[in-house]
This record gives sequence, structure tokens and C-alpha cells, in this order.
Amino acid sequence: MKRILLLIMMAAAFSSCRKGGVRLAAEPDSLSYVIGLNVGMNLMKMDSTLNVEAVCTAIRDVYAGTQKMTLEDAKVYYLRQMNYAKYEKFKLYEERFLEDLANSDRSYVRNKSGVTYSVEVLGDQETLATRIRDTVVMRYRLTRQDGSLVYSSYDKADTLRSALGDLVVGLQEVMKIVGQGGRVHAWIPSELAYGSGGNEELGIAPNSTLFYEVEVVDVVPYQRR
Repeated sequence: MKRILLLIMMAAAFSSCRKGGVRLAAEPDSLSYVIGLNVGMNLMKMDSTLNVEAVCTAIRDVYAGTQKMTLEDAKVYYLRQMNYAKYEKFKLYEERFLEDLANSDRSYVRNKSGVTYSVEVLGDQETLATRIRDTVVMRYRLTRQDGSLVYSSYDKADTLRSALGDLVVGLQEVMKIVGQGGRVHAWIPSELAYGSGGNEELGIAPNSTLFYEVEVVDVVPYQRR
């Protein structure tokens, strides 16, 4: 509401200018222009690639009662675009990012699932966590693709003790390579981390590519009783 009032004041100032600026013939036109400004600014925040002419055509169709699709059809189309089309664009970006990383830094290896990792210390290959009930004890630092920190056990002088099967899938794959005493850096694709749902508690947005720096402190094989 404050923004609309501000825009009204701006429009009034424009209409009072005698040199240049916006000159609108009538008060209803000024109000319409202000509303258009507000709608336009909000649309820019939503998606700056929108076709403005198509948006205006839709508005005209609504006023004329000549809509080319029903609201239900529009809803279905919009959700399909948000859930699938944008996801496909993101996947393409993520794929290129991980591929470029592996090509530009030969210390990184990509496996078939897309996990891209660099082994700093291989660790004891006799003490690998290979079964989902095996326990791993580790220190780790987790960051987002932009480098912002999600969590660091080093900051808390703490370790994580977890069954292998309770880790995100991408990290499970890495743990099967590095043994006790090993250290690894790994980029985990979103679908092998927290996927389209993200993790609100950790502050991880949907479709986030994550970077793990892991030190394997111990591996405890599962003992059947």
C-alpha cells in the first residue's frame, strides 16, 4: 500500500511537470498508469523475461471478455511451467556447472550419477562404509553453490555420527570411496541431496547444488546380532 501511495505521488509529480516527463490527460489515466507501474514492478521481480505485449494482450482480453484460456487452464499451464520447465532449465545449468568443474580441475572426478568429487586423502580402504547400516563418524562443512555456509561441525568442535543410509544419497556414494582417516571434497547434485523440496530447517532452498568438505573420523561396520 505504501508503495502504491508513493507511486501515486510520483505520477502526480510527473503530470505537473511542464517540461518532459509523463503527461497524462485525465485523472483516471494517471491512476491507471500508477497501477500499471506497480504491476510491472512486481512482474519484473517474478520474471524479467516475460513478454510485455503478451501480458498486455491478456489484460485487454479480460476487459473485453475474450480470454483465450480459462482460469483453470491457465493455472494448470502455470504450474506445469513452474514445476517442470524451470526445473529442466535448472538441471541443464547444474549439469554444465558440474561438467565444467570436472573439465577445468583435473583433481575432480564425476561418477555416473553426477556426484563430482576430489579425494584429498583416500583413508583406510579396509574400513569403508559400504552397507546402509554401517556407521560413519565425520566432521564436515556444508556450503551452498554461492559459497554461503549452511553448517560446519568444525565451528562447534563437534562430529556427526550417522548410519550410512541416513545421509543424503550423494554423500553415501562418496563415503563408499573414502575410508577411515580420509578427506574428500564433493559437489552433490540437487536430486541426490535435498531435491525439489529443499530443507527449510537447514535453510537449503529447493533444487540446491551442495558442496561438502568431509573428514572421515571413524567407520563402524554394522554387526548383526
